[in-house]
Amino acid sequence: MRRRRLLVLAEGRSGDPHFGKTARGVIRYAPQDVVCVLDSQSAATEHEGFPLVRTVAEALRFGPTTALVGVATQGGRFPPAWRALLEECIRAGLDIENGLHEFLTNDAELMGLAAKQGVELRDLRRAPPGLNVPTGENLTHDATSILMVGSDCAIGKMTVALELDRESKSRGVRSEFIPTGQTGIAIAGWGISVDAVVADFIAGAAEQLVLEGVRRGGEVLFVEGQGSLLHPAYSGVTLGLIHGSAPHSYVLCHKADETVVDGDDRYPIPPLSDLVELHERISLLARPAQVRAIALNTRDLDEDGARNAVAEAEAETGLPADDPVRFGAGKLVDALGLTERTGVR
Repeated sequence: MRRRRLLVLAEGRSGDPHFGKTARGVIRYAPQDVVCVLDSQSAATEHEGFPLVRTVAEALRFGPTTALVGVATQGGRFPPAWRALLEECIRAGLDIENGLHEFLTNDAELMGLAAKQGVELRDLRRAPPGLNVPTGENLTHDATSILMVGSDCAIGKMTVALELDRESKSRGVRSEFIPTGQTGIAIAGWGISVDAVVADFIAGAAEQLVLEGVRRGGEVLFVEGQGSLLHPAYSGVTLGLIHGSAPHSYVLCHKADETVVDGDDRYPIPPLSDLVELHERISLLARPAQVRAIALNTRDLDEDGARNAVAEAEAETGLPADDPVRFGAGKLVDALGLTERTGVR
């Protein structure tokens, strides 16, 4: 199997922290796989230290083997203009990794072109066959499972899990990042996108992911969160993850100064102390779990504002809080009580 060398397709979104989140996540957490970024609408010549190109032909001189769809779109569908871009990648002999809800492997024309060119189309969100409800093994493994939960969607739950995993590994802890979404899968190279799983089987898929993390040698499992219990559209996937991964602890993620869910005034975000209680009460009955730390996203605040937000979160909840990207994940890992080569529950 040839080495994965990514051309990240970030068309029109290379500077967008929300709709370009797949590109941003892979560039930050799997930079060893990236060779260049494509965005014909950007005037820049580089992006996050990587060459920024405007055409597939221009990208080929960097030797990519795979084009990664690096954008998220409303509804997970490809904009019409993307079809020509995908066809160009295939004709150039590039495999394609796609994390949108619209599956390339369902497109007879693109599949035919891929077969002709001898390349592979991979839909990262396609659920594996044979999923079912949990078996109860999520309660019998010996690892410590820690789930990221949040006050809203797209506020950095995956990022927090990856930062905690990185910090834990640096301390000698045998930890594993458990990918539950398309960007996490693109970074880690394995996982299940639980938002594309039949609702009855979300908890079973979460159990499978945790058990796979144990098989991979994880003694501490940092489970990537999805959705939010507060979100009117995506709360179901969150509950399935909670009950299927059966965490021993939570890390509550929140974007500092955000007051309503998804910008909608009908859904105000309650105090963090209420969110702590909500998640602890809704835990799997056979595995009561506590929120052990608060992870804040302070990207829209200046330095003083960020430190004030951290202090306010700690004062309100009585829990350790920090922004693991801005200030490092050390305080949060300390709060989880992890020791070298073992997990303390």
